[in-house]
Amino acid sequence: MGIVDEVACVVIGRNEGARLHRCLEVLSTTGVRIVYVDSGSTDGSLDTARALGVDALALDASRPFTAARARNAGLLRLLSDTPFLPYVQFIDGDCEPVRGWLEAALARLNERPALGAACGRRRERHPEASVWNRILDVEWDTPIGDTRACGGDAMFRVRALTEVGGFDATMIAGEEPELCERLRDAGWSIERLDVEMTLHDAAMTHFGQWWIRAIRSGHACAEAAARVTADDDAHYALRRVVAWGGLLPLVTVASAAPTGGTSLALLAAYPWSAYRVYRKVRRRGRTRRDAAPYALAITLGKFAEFEGVVQAWSARRRGVRRALIEYR
Repeated sequence: MGIVDEVACVVIGRNEGARLHRCLEVLSTTGVRIVYVDSGSTDGSLDTARALGVDALALDASRPFTAARARNAGLLRLLSDTPFLPYVQFIDGDCEPVRGWLEAALARLNERPALGAACGRRRERHPEASVWNRILDVEWDTPIGDTRACGGDAMFRVRALTEVGGFDATMIAGEEPELCERLRDAGWSIERLDVEMTLHDAAMTHFGQWWIRAIRSGHACAEAAARVTADDDAHYALRRVVAWGGLLPLVTVASAAPTGGTSLALLAAYPWSAYRVYRKVRRRGRTRRDAAPYALAITLGKFAEFEGVVQAWSARRRGVRRALIEYR
């Protein structure tokens, strides 16, 4: 038994172009079965996949596209032929898998029967290309060991995934933490290994892209909190966004006149918060050049995230579903 017998891959994408070709080309060298699921690409992505001999599936455009829906569809395609598949590796089409990752993840999942998912180290392909890419590279640099959630690139135990009903296909973002919450509630663990997993190509070159991505994060936060009743991670994250991105500036401005401007001192909380983030990143061994823009982005991003929360609340009140929020 080995990766060819125990692992299959689902790659999802939408107009990823050369990034998708690179992803599928590297995966094809492993010998594992690959299913590519496309969400309405107009750049020939389906032809790219088929030219590489990959099983390619186009989602029906009559239903809203989501990454969660694409991953579910890919898994169903795999299970239709191999119903007893032990493990599935999900990879986003803008990522290149690192050679050796599949073997390392498979070994760890076989070692730990209660492990529902394993992820590794995701790096940004070109952190030097822009400050926004560098910020993402810091974001991917997360602690090793048991963790509460993984991202879009991870290897899952199929039994765990199907036991909790897979991804929530209605979520336009933040579907991974929501799934991991259900996995943990069902008794499964998630572990981040100290192994290189994927190279991500954000191609993020300007402020507007980063702002839209932060809006998407806030939208995901509100959606996740709306799906659970317990006072868990999702509600805690939502409260933080609302407090920092909405309530604190509102209270500060509203109190300025009655307090003779004294309330403006509350704004000192933002540089203090940024400094705490900076110190935390530096303790992880990152340089000042990495830590400073990341700390600033995390702090300013709360306002964009709050915008996303408001958009999600508004859409829910009107009974409409928001389309994909894409920063590229």
